[in-house]
Amino acid sequence: MKIAILSRNSHLYSTKRLHEAIIAAGHEAVIIDHSLCDIIIEQEGPSIIYKGEKVIGVDAIIPRIGASVTFYGTAVVRQFELMGTFSAVESQAIVRSRDKLRSLQILSKAGLGMPKTAFTNFSKGGEKTLIEHVGGAPLIIKLLEGTQGLGVVLAETKKAGQSVIEAFHGLKARIIVQEFIKEAKGADIRAFIVNGKVVGAMKRQGAEGEFRSNLHRGGKATVIKLSRAEKQAALGAAKALGLDIAGVDMLQSARGPLILEVNSSPGLEGIEKATGIDIAGEIIKFIEESVNKKGTKRKIKE
Repeated sequence: MKIAILSRNSHLYSTKRLHEAIIAAGHEAVIIDHSLCDIIIEQEGPSIIYKGEKVIGVDAIIPRIGASVTFYGTAVVRQFELMGTFSAVESQAIVRSRDKLRSLQILSKAGLGMPKTAFTNFSKGGEKTLIEHVGGAPLIIKLLEGTQGLGVVLAETKKAGQSVIEAFHGLKARIIVQEFIKEAKGADIRAFIVNGKVVGAMKRQGAEGEFRSNLHRGGKATVIKLSRAEKQAALGAAKALGLDIAGVDMLQSARGPLILEVNSSPGLEGIEKATGIDIAGEIIKFIEESVNKKGTKRKIKE
């Protein structure tokens, strides 16, 4: 098979590992920078031009679409899908997961545990009510477009929360507010899902004095064995969003696992180094099984 990794940086750990895993499995590997693809739409059918040449013969793609280029990146993924190429992650599933508000709405409808969350329009004087909706202070305030812990604020008091919300609203920045889960103690769990199975899990602990556990912000990762409830929550979240590959972030709370976020392009470095599991190899096995099955060409959902 010819498998293309859609990535803007061939030197990233995840991109390199996937490339190695494709070669190790005996397939042809190519890296395509999706931001440099031209999408051609005409009567003869959809096609893609990359660096002046028409892309042909690609059996499967692995999208590694960064948050800053979600719109164009998912358009390229969708074009490959329309050309009959198997995508390890569906274009519409990426769109769903990238919209924090939409994904939380979907997870709520699926009956999955999550921190109580509130969202409102830019209403002057509504800051106090918004804080009350999530049980008061302390509370978490998140930018809808934030990634890797950026745009996430812990407000210790109602007054501080009101000030931060006012500031964001003044900038016309869309935010959600969430209850603060004190018993999580600055740690969360990342479960890595491939093809309906948890293939690895790690616990991330925030740095001293840091409530965010992101590894990019100095957090440390250790391997963890998930409880049955945690495993079910992670699998349920990935299924609800239609993701065959996902990184599901959860908090451990007194009322069970609470879903924080579902990532459609989860990084491999932290999880592989913490668990010692060949996650990249698991992804290639999933692609092999999917492409070899009859009728794997998914119907594109508009």
